[in-house]
Amino acid sequence: MHKISNFTGQARHGWEKMTPSMGFGMSRPHGQQDLSIAPPAAKRNMAGASMSPNPAVPGHVINLSFNVPFHSNLPGPDGEDVIYSSPNAYQKWTHPEGAAEDTPNHALPVHTRNVENLRALCKQISDTSGETIQATVTSSKPKPVPGMQRGPLTALVTNVCISGDSEMVTKMRARILNETPITLRCEAFDIEREIVFPRGQDGAREDILKHMDDIADLTKADIFLLEAKARRKDSDSASFSGTLDKSMDHKLRIQVYGDMESSENAKSRLLIMIDKLLQRQVDSIRLELTLHNLISGRHRRNIKLIESATGTAIYFPPLFPTVFGNGSSGAVRLRERDEIIITGESMDHILQAKQRLHDLVMSTKNFVKDVQITMSKVDYILLERLDKIRKIIEANGSHVLLPPLGNHSGVLRVQATDILNVERTVREIMGLAGQFYSASWWVTHPDPSQRQPTPSDIRAMLPDICINSGAEITFEKLNFHINGSDDAVKAAMSIINTLPFVKKAQSTLRVKVELANEHKEFVSGKKNGKINKIMSQSNVQIVFDGFNEYNFYIDVRGAQYEATKNGLDLVELEMPASISFHVPDQYHKRIIGIGGQHIQRIMKKYSVFVKFSNAMDRGGIGKDDDDIKVDNVICRTPARNADNLELVKQEIMDMVEKVDAEFVSEHIPVDRLYHRELIARMPEIEELEKKWNCKITFPGAEQASDIITVSGPEYQVPQAVDEFLGMVPETHEIEFPTSDELHNFVMSDEFRNDIVQKLRDQYVVEVAVNEPRYEKQDSEQVTLERMKLSYTRNNAGGLKDAIDFLLLPFISRGLDSNAVKGAIPRPKSDSFEDNMPFFESKLLQRAEPALSSESPTRGSFVEDGNGRSIFDKLRKPGSMTSFSSFLERRRKNGSNSPNSLFMHASNNASKASLASMESRDSGYRNPWNDSGVDLEHDSSIHSNHGNGWGSFGASASRPNTSSNSLSGAFETKFPFGANGNASTSSLNTPMIPGLGMVNGNGGDITPKYDAQARNADGAGKAVNGDASSSNTLSKAASNASASTVSSTATTAANATSGYPAPIGPPH
Repeated sequence: MHKISNFTGQARHGWEKMTPSMGFGMSRPHGQQDLSIAPPAAKRNMAGASMSPNPAVPGHVINLSFNVPFHSNLPGPDGEDVIYSSPNAYQKWTHPEGAAEDTPNHALPVHTRNVENLRALCKQISDTSGETIQATVTSSKPKPVPGMQRGPLTALVTNVCISGDSEMVTKMRARILNETPITLRCEAFDIEREIVFPRGQDGAREDILKHMDDIADLTKADIFLLEAKARRKDSDSASFSGTLDKSMDHKLRIQVYGDMESSENAKSRLLIMIDKLLQRQVDSIRLELTLHNLISGRHRRNIKLIESATGTAIYFPPLFPTVFGNGSSGAVRLRERDEIIITGESMDHILQAKQRLHDLVMSTKNFVKDVQITMSKVDYILLERLDKIRKIIEANGSHVLLPPLGNHSGVLRVQATDILNVERTVREIMGLAGQFYSASWWVTHPDPSQRQPTPSDIRAMLPDICINSGAEITFEKLNFHINGSDDAVKAAMSIINTLPFVKKAQSTLRVKVELANEHKEFVSGKKNGKINKIMSQSNVQIVFDGFNEYNFYIDVRGAQYEATKNGLDLVELEMPASISFHVPDQYHKRIIGIGGQHIQRIMKKYSVFVKFSNAMDRGGIGKDDDDIKVDNVICRTPARNADNLELVKQEIMDMVEKVDAEFVSEHIPVDRLYHRELIARMPEIEELEKKWNCKITFPGAEQASDIITVSGPEYQVPQAVDEFLGMVPETHEIEFPTSDELHNFVMSDEFRNDIVQKLRDQYVVEVAVNEPRYEKQDSEQVTLERMKLSYTRNNAGGLKDAIDFLLLPFISRGLDSNAVKGAIPRPKSDSFEDNMPFFESKLLQRAEPALSSESPTRGSFVEDGNGRSIFDKLRKPGSMTSFSSFLERRRKNGSNSPNSLFMHASNNASKASLASMESRDSGYRNPWNDSGVDLEHDSSIHSNHGNGWGSFGASASRPNTSSNSLSGAFETKFPFGANGNASTSSLNTPMIPGLGMVNGNGGDITPKYDAQARNADGAGKAVNGDASSSNTLSKAASNASASTVSSTATTAANATSGYPAPIGPPH
């Protein structure tokens, strides 16, 4: 084991090694004091203790008020869907009979009982302490704070206020947090109906239900078995926007409710029960818990390779078993905390997997580093950011040893297989600490005319502030100490400012913000210019206070609330906002330009600092970094200028070939048990990844998730998804009442040679005729003809058309179309459609872009002859793939017109749920997050940060990733191109004054072109925004003869259709 003490310089990301010569001075040696900043008044105590939540001296009486994070908005299952529930679970998680329909979730018996138990615990604490400690519980809904943007205030918040000796109060807080079930959650996964309800047997298997009862009893979790989606009362057969992917909807759903440990425990046991029912063998192996993530590799790569080679499933235990106290008393641990469970077809396979795990352990190096972290922030990170930490350590293949909740330990231990990953993990966790503030408010000279608060006033006042702000507050001797997220601390201060005894008194305020050391000079400016300006503008004092080797504190002090608030706002505007993204290394030279000219021009134009890091900076070539596309470009600017980040990204991406541009992810649902079949075909999947330059990530076995993630360049991902779904088989059954004539037709050669063969060729759907089935309908025997359609998921888009084609000859021979079971109904487009068919059809026509009379794609829309709209062809299960399968069919049918359908699909992309083409997650990173890990999958942080730096609609605007071969042909779609199409061919084009930026119309709207006006203007004007001047756009691209130059009306018509050329494989 290697202990790391002070590796700071070598093991940085690459962009952390910034020097003052790079445009901004970003980093200063740690120990060096800046003489222009006032030195701290007194000698500081130990680094971690400088901000403990109760700064009072032991022996002082303090009042501590904090919110208990019950998940009281967690809804129970719908009572009508429950087939089975573990003992007493149904009564706990459903509203009692007679309750009003709009009864809120926090009124569920389980939530009200948790609050009652907390009251009983606090009463017991108060009684046993002999009046030395007072603990009271308050529950109420928060009210909006004026001027503060906060999320929906529907949940009930429960607050505990404890008064007494400071040391005892801290211990009681830890005890309350550890003895209440604060991590309530619901884990869910699907199970095949046949497993629980075997065919030919009435009711469910008793042994399965008994086993579920036993698991619930041992783990103290609540287990529900819910009806399949397709059979629920509220299930709609198809909706306009919803997909038709019903293969998942026929499975039963298991939901497990409990705190973090008990729900994980019960879920693992249920998954292993399902594996046993599938006749798989089960065994386990014990490995040191801290090594689990290290041997798994980044994104679990090593484990998936073992599972692929041995045909096993490997279930890891929870990563943080000791962090939360056991809320569910009496629960029995069903496995050791470091026990890995392996299931496989035979013991031989399991032994192979064990051997490979053992080999991984033997070859793994282990680097360890202990880091200081602000004590008061540890609990917030555990309670609010644990999922982020899980993502960070999974992405870096590292492990973090977290202290138990309420322990007030300020040390984290980080382990990884190399120094680089240790450093990355530490930096990202330190970035999380910067999202929490701490503040103090000292009332120095109370106003004698105001009545001072009594102890009972304080016990009423503190919970009120905490519930409405979300912060944690300690109050002693007229001093408030506030801790919490940035918004919570600011909200609490604005509420305290309204208190009568504070308003008229003289006070001293102080807010502490934590930031990474390399941003010190970024925030302070040259010779502290920025900070001096803020201090003079808002009458505050700002002190930079060193903390540890990664972070420092910005300490904003003032005498009035308004001044301090202003000063803090101005400091926040100077803090770095950044986005990071991936650009393949081979483009870096082109983007930087000779002597850095080009990137300097972009940086000056937008006042944004851009840093590239290549494979060498990131820790050497040949590492798996190139395997997993890490973000290697970072753009950083003060938060007040954050709107320009997306524009800079846009301009950089304009110089990247289409096949490499803009990394996006698409999530595909595939039955989790079928993942094993796919993982066994790992060599094929690796070929597919290489072909499309994409990455396919499977979830861990213990997550029981159906979602597979495909990430890569946004123009390649749809192709990769399409090919990947070609590996996923689907079946669909239809049956209909038959007559002798229909049965003879099914048996005839005409059916076999004509209908079945055409379905195979045109729709890629195989038809198998099953034995007829007999059933009684209205006291007469009816024979039902049964057919099974088999296809792969990427061709699911044509299923409705295939069924219509199959049934056509039967309907002409007298079959009633309403009697067919399994036919896919027409999607419902709108709730008004029954009343207003005219309105509905108008709506569908509006969805298509207007085509001018000489549009080259007119033919391809009406070649069916029946003039159906594009949506009829795309009614399907699997959103993206309908396009791909549709195009595939057209390609086979030979409609290779230069403007293929894809161009019109691009105009319609959002309507036809072409979700993967949108760059959803790329630009909206937390302003503190410089890492490659995309932490913000929950957008709640963004809505809470009120500075709006991600406010423009990038989700609706695709990047203009044109190269010189496809020069800017679809520029007008993308409002965020700087200098119009900044393709490589336009680098030498001088910027025309006044045409610097394109008008930003959010969304997928293509401006209409007026062909005559266009001709009158001549082609010379459109240097900037008008993409139509790129010569004979689509034709040039698809015919590969870019020499023809024409600016006739035809060109203008072509320009309205989106993409310049069909998407091809990478070079």
